[in-house]
Parts: sequence; structure tokens; C-alpha cells
Amino acid sequence: MRAEELKANLKSVEERVSAACARAGRDRSEVTLIAVSKTKPIEDLQVIYDQGIREFGENKVQELTGKIPEMAEDINWHLIGHLQRNKVKYIVDKVKLIHSVDSYRLAEEINIQAKKHGIIVPILIEVNAANEATKFGVRLEEAKQLCEEIAHLENVHIMGLMTIAPNVVVPEENRAIFHKIKDLSVDIASENIDNIDMRIISMGMTNDFEVAIEEGATHVRVGTAIFGERNYNI
Repeated sequence: MRAEELKANLKSVEERVSAACARAGRDRSEVTLIAVSKTKPIEDLQVIYDQGIREFGENKVQELTGKIPEMAEDINWHLIGHLQRNKVKYIVDKVKLIHSVDSYRLAEEINIQAKKHGIIVPILIEVNAANEATKFGVRLEEAKQLCEEIAHLENVHIMGLMTIAPNVVVPEENRAIFHKIKDLSVDIASENIDNIDMRIISMGMTNDFEVAIEEGATHVRVGTAIFGERNYNI
């Protein structure tokens, strides 16, 4: 029964993504759906994997490193939660994209660890567009400068921006936030800075991903709408 529920949830989310793309005049292929599987068991992830999903997001390093060996090797793992510098070494060579870089010191540590593995690590700059005290991320007006500073690091590559919008009841309330991130992305891209590529905008979660898509999101991070409510007791 659980498997059927998950399949139905995913189908519904896919339909909503497609509908949002259509409303925005965008092709469905322009939006990557990341299944956010934090606190969920391997069995649940496997069901979603079997439906063709290959992009999975985790918030915590420990949970991510525990799940990777249990799942297929062709999964693209996304670290979307706050990353502490002392945890970078555990995931730097295991993830497709780090969404949550919000300081030069964190980028510097990623660069150090990437050099050890002889790799270039794709990252996103996390922007706290609403200036919420409880959220991580660089302020909107400081994002471009941070990008310019990080761009000098040889073993990281800035692929775009990420934001976590406020938790609102009415998704429409976040439209202005998403619009600001899109505008910032265009602004930074227009500078043509070496080692900065603004092709990714990671924004939108279960309660507001449709508005995010309409405002230009390329990656949406959906957990609850696919897997159900999180279990915080594990």
C-alpha cells in the first residue's frame, strides 16, 4: 500500500510540474525535480527510483553518506541542507551538486577537499532573499560579491543560485522572492565572470514549487508532496 501511495504522490507532483511549465511557456525538460528524501527509509527511495527518478536531495551529511551505498550508483545526490566545514570531506566527491554554499570559508574548504580528489565541485550560492534570521544564506545585496570572491577558487564551479523562501500558507506570497532571485541570476550572468555559470536556479519546495517554476526555477526540491510528512524522531 505504501508503494502505491508514493507512486500516486509522484505522479501528482509530476503533473503539477508539467502544468506549471505550461503556464510559464516553458518546456518540461527545463525543470529538474529533486526528490528530497530526508528522514525517509531506503524502501521509500527505491520506490521513487523505480519510477525513473534519479535526482535525490538530502539535508544532512550523515544521512546522505548512509544512503549512498544502499542505493543504485546512477543516482545524482544533492546536498541541500546547511553544510559545516568539518563535514565537507565526507561528501565532496559523492554529490552532484552542493546547493547551500553561503560563505567564502565554506567554498574554500570545498576547494581544499576537491583538490585532494582531483575534481571540480559544482556549487550553488545560497541566498537568503527574505533576510530571515532563522535561515542560512547570504543577503541578496551581498550575493554578487560573494560569487566574485569564490570564482577565484580553482576547484569549485559556481553553477547558479539557491534560495529557501519563507514558509507561507499562500504560495503566491513568495512570488516576489523568486522573482528577485531570477533577476539576481540574470544580473550576475550579464557580468560574464570567469568560473561563474548561472544556468541553475534552485528554488521552490512542496508548498510553492509551482510559483517558483513560473518565476524561472530550474530545480525544485520536493519532499513532503512525494514522501509524506517527515519523521523527526529518527
